[in-house]
Amino acid sequence: MQGLARFAVYYTAPGALGDFGAAWLGWDVAAGRAVPQPRIDGLDMAALTDTPRRYGFHATMKAPFRLAGERAALEAAFANFCATEAAFGLAGGLRLARLGGGFLALIPTARSAALAGLEARLVAALDRFRAPLTPAEIARRNPDRLSPRQRDHLQRWGYPHVMEDFQFHMTLTGNLDADTAARASAALEPRLAPLLADPQPIEALSLMGEDAEGRFHLIRRLPLSA
Repeated sequence: MQGLARFAVYYTAPGALGDFGAAWLGWDVAAGRAVPQPRIDGLDMAALTDTPRRYGFHATMKAPFRLAGERAALEAAFANFCATEAAFGLAGGLRLARLGGGFLALIPTARSAALAGLEARLVAALDRFRAPLTPAEIARRNPDRLSPRQRDHLQRWGYPHVMEDFQFHMTLTGNLDADTAARASAALEPRLAPLLADPQPIEALSLMGEDAEGRFHLIRRLPLSA
């Protein structure tokens, strides 16, 4: 795919969990197409998932960035990184939680030093391919609402929620009021239960690209093969 506006690195879930997430959000990053969403009484699925849909079902490992340099060099560096990292599992797996402004996401049940280390090394390893943020991009992050450390991360790494402030999460909805969040949780819990593994495998990373309409597509998914 050519003409991509930004690149990112995601964790994308394999198998049935990944298929569920694509259908829930209505966008399949691997196929690069919209997919039918489930019909659930009492929930407007299109509205519920409008914000996260274009990103696809994922956890951000390196946030979207404009490219500095050649795409081929980025792809080679990504492949080299994956070849030097080992797969692991998240003990306790994932659980559904309500985060931030009220959105629902899957998060680890326990902190993982292996996951934190992987994210930190990835952010640093690929940062030479990130074009500097523009003033408008910085303003969109609302720096006045960030902690001093997060503002430092924004300036140094182009994203505030990295390193010590990294939180692995796989977004399933936009921000919801308490009642809608409760109804969405009630719909999600039984559907997710048979799909969640313990440990949850972290065995590959996905290089992603953003098209002109803001939708993310899978470029390459590579195993952590050290």
